[in-house]
Amino acid sequence: MTITTENRVKELGKFYNALKDRPLEPEDPAYVPEVHEEMSGDPIADLAAQIQWNEGGGTYLFTGQRGTGKSTELRRLRRDLKNEKCVVFLLDMGEYINETEPVEIGDFLISLMGALSDAVANEFGQNLLPAKESYWDRIGRFLQTEVAVNTIDLKGIKFSLKEDRSFKQSIQTAARGKVSALVRDTRDFVKELVTQLHTRVDNGQRLVVIADSVERLRGVNAEGARAVFDSAITLFSGNPDQLKFPGIHIIYSVPPYLSALTANLSALYSSQMVSLASAHVFESPTDTTSRLPSEKGLTIMEKMVRQRYADWQDVLSQGQLRRLAASSGGDIRDFFRLLAAVLVKARNPAMALPVPDAVLDNVENAMRREMLPIPDEHKDWLKRIAASHEAELADLAKLATFAGFLDTRVVLNYRNGRDWYDVHPLLWAVIETHEPRVIAAS
Repeated sequence: MTITTENRVKELGKFYNALKDRPLEPEDPAYVPEVHEEMSGDPIADLAAQIQWNEGGGTYLFTGQRGTGKSTELRRLRRDLKNEKCVVFLLDMGEYINETEPVEIGDFLISLMGALSDAVANEFGQNLLPAKESYWDRIGRFLQTEVAVNTIDLKGIKFSLKEDRSFKQSIQTAARGKVSALVRDTRDFVKELVTQLHTRVDNGQRLVVIADSVERLRGVNAEGARAVFDSAITLFSGNPDQLKFPGIHIIYSVPPYLSALTANLSALYSSQMVSLASAHVFESPTDTTSRLPSEKGLTIMEKMVRQRYADWQDVLSQGQLRRLAASSGGDIRDFFRLLAAVLVKARNPAMALPVPDAVLDNVENAMRREMLPIPDEHKDWLKRIAASHEAELADLAKLATFAGFLDTRVVLNYRNGRDWYDVHPLLWAVIETHEPRVIAAS
């Protein structure tokens, strides 16, 4: 037993910090590669193969709900592509775009090229950039000469685009009439950059750009969420050609609601969208069974914890750990949040270890409260989803609401055997006891 009376607080703190939400490199001892294996194979390996086969460049969409480990899996993709002699730049677009504000093609391209410029400079030095200057300097001149934004202070464009709402809106307004010129300039920049990179690397090496964290686009309230949803749809369904760059392969990590809101979006890009589902803690439902625990999935969730803190059973029994894994619905982030909350409660020196089940009741109730209240109209819909495990989307006007269910993880998406949905397990009882409204005939 690792945890003793004397080291209890220290060890619990060590366990707590091991659960911190962070992207993992594939070499990290905490990384568990089989989380997203499907009956049809490994989606990351499939995407890597397409990039290897696709001559001349391509554009790809990558998605998944929050908490499914997208950033971690993109790091595995980077490792695998580098092993195949590709030159890969992984961009954290969360540092460049404001996730709560609508995005347009003009400001998105500026942020994307700026992020790429920074990544190249960090890895190879600024002398390898076209004209040996940052893209931020280049776009500043472009905006002054081509877009005529002399009334806007262009100092610190990177920071201002992310943090200054009025600056971003001014750039969006000014760029709308010059999108074609801006696209030409970004493509010229990429072409010049590819030429420069080939002076340093083998001319036959594929150049790959991974634009991570674009999936975080979401509003702060119902009205704001709808505006951001609409802008993301327009960005990726209305501008596929502007998001392509000859000579490079580029992967966009996009919001999961895009696939729900935009039919057959992948047809506009180089391959089918790669989508990560929640960990498979439940077996795929059949006509006669549903919500059966998956031994394989629960074992994987247990492995995630063991590789972070080997002596976890000093704190919870195996049954308790698996209960929390099931309560999370396979959402890795929620799973670790529940575990972290248990560890905080376990600090009490008077509490026996493993912790009593009442502690699990407490932390589950706290997370459930975060998801409530739910309007009766939505409960009606969620009850249908819980019964059929389908989207139950009878009216296209409700797409934005369904996207909201996915974005907030009120509804979770699974892909074992087939694609299916279910209400978050912590809401099962709430939805099951809800009586659907009876609407009187007019």
